[in-house]
Amino acid sequence: MAAPKKGRGSTGGQGKPGRALALILIAMVALTGGMFLSGHTTPRLGIDLAGGTSITLKAKSQPGKPDAINETNMNTAVSIIERRVNGLGVSEAEVQTQGKSNIIVNIPKGTNSKQAREQVGTTAQLYFRPVLTVAGGEPTPTGSASPSPSGTGKPSATPSAKASDPETASDGKGTPAASATTQGRAVTGALKKDPTPGASASGKPADTPPAASGTPDPATAALEKKFTALDCRDAAARAKAGDAVKPEDPTVACSSEGDAKYLLGPAEVSGTDVDDAKAQFDQQRGIWLVSMEFTDKGSKKFQTITKKLSAQQSPQNQFAISLDGEVVSAPQVNETLSGSAEISGSFTQQSAEDLANVLSYGALPLSFTEDTVTTVTAALGGEQLKAGLIAGAIGLALVVIYLVAYYRGLAVIALLSLLASGILTYTIMALLGPAIGFALNLPAVCGAIVAIGITADSFIVYFERIRDEIREGRTLRPAVERAWPRARRTILVSDFVSFLAAAVLFLVTVGKVQGFAFTLGLTTLLDVVVVFLFTKPVMTLMARTKFFADGNSWSGLDPKRLGAKPPLRRTRRVNARTDHPKEA
Repeated sequence: MAAPKKGRGSTGGQGKPGRALALILIAMVALTGGMFLSGHTTPRLGIDLAGGTSITLKAKSQPGKPDAINETNMNTAVSIIERRVNGLGVSEAEVQTQGKSNIIVNIPKGTNSKQAREQVGTTAQLYFRPVLTVAGGEPTPTGSASPSPSGTGKPSATPSAKASDPETASDGKGTPAASATTQGRAVTGALKKDPTPGASASGKPADTPPAASGTPDPATAALEKKFTALDCRDAAARAKAGDAVKPEDPTVACSSEGDAKYLLGPAEVSGTDVDDAKAQFDQQRGIWLVSMEFTDKGSKKFQTITKKLSAQQSPQNQFAISLDGEVVSAPQVNETLSGSAEISGSFTQQSAEDLANVLSYGALPLSFTEDTVTTVTAALGGEQLKAGLIAGAIGLALVVIYLVAYYRGLAVIALLSLLASGILTYTIMALLGPAIGFALNLPAVCGAIVAIGITADSFIVYFERIRDEIREGRTLRPAVERAWPRARRTILVSDFVSFLAAAVLFLVTVGKVQGFAFTLGLTTLLDVVVVFLFTKPVMTLMARTKFFADGNSWSGLDPKRLGAKPPLRRTRRVNARTDHPKEA
């Protein structure tokens, strides 16, 4: 009786292991070549290893919004700050919440930490407000006069070719600013003649009759007093001028240089109406500017307000671009403008790019103050890294000693597989730095060290399955192929559990712990790749060599040492026949 033929699936690809080896070798060469060609031959280091700056931002309560500091707004702020910092090329920065009202920003050494620091806490609350009146930046005592600022050298907004900076900050003709009494009257009159649509500068409906002449309402009187006493030359006073003011209310504000102060009407266009912002260099004027494109809704608002402002007299035909409570420019409007604008003037390339960056990614939903700013040195992290690497080296040495002592010749296959896994892990980590901003920190190093044990465990599972087959009396080549399906299932289940744990840990944690989870998940996936495309094919090739096939005592597969049973033989089943005597 002919023996049954073996199916192709039983060989497990025994005849063509070279294809799998060629595939993984090509991948290793491509990753190594890409690493050197990109110039990133080492993984990026996190702040705990490279050093850098750690900034703690504390959220401030919002006027009229007692519940503004909540999880949603904090997470939105983290996302915006992260995009701003990434927009500067600082892709390895860490941004995360701490508690209910703090955000921690870690900026590694070697990046433009100063520029990033200026942007992370900038609220970037942008408003276009109509100008009601303007005066010099210093407080004006009763009976004295102050010169009006010329506006020269300030950033200006040029929404169209016919919108330009006023030549003076008072009446556009060089007339000096009035005394405190005259300023007070100007404020009162301006509030009564508010040009903005839909609401008065005092926040009342447009059809509300103004207060009787000479008897302004308390809100107007308080605004007059604040405007008259405001000293924009004082940086602290300049920063607090518009605190606790709602967008729909009038306010006072200072120019960014502090040489002018403004009384502004309610906001008509906000930063949320800006669709995109870019820093550009104007070749004709030789200046840097920031161009803005409005959304459809913002464009309609912009056209409406410029139409109304163009019908007013100076300075009430100006609109102020207010960024975080400071007026960066206040151009005149001479006609209805389209839905785009430019902020231009005394920008440098960096300041223009910074402003465009914060405008592009939107305003923060909360205001923040810098609570602490600390410089982190890499000395402590370097010592911990050194200790971790020493521990990893000791652990790897113990694994090698165990493999050599117990598996002998099979240890060579295990060590080659560990080397292949190490090359893949290192090159991928080096390339992930510039690609997705991956930064190697101490927990990530720990994840890589833990992965050594996971990878070694996969080899041991396969080797033990082969030895079990040899103990059953099979020769090496059939044992290698018969052991693979059972070992493969065990390896896949084990790696799936490890990867699932890493994925859950990555999703439910923040900061540095995510580095551990990411590295653990990555090395677990690479373990599957190495075992399938490297360890198994190499084992198949080694089984064809005389050293392993003959069961050399140093191969780790000696049948005598493994206590193998005699070779399996087929037994023929004998059917007993019973002869019955014939009946007479």
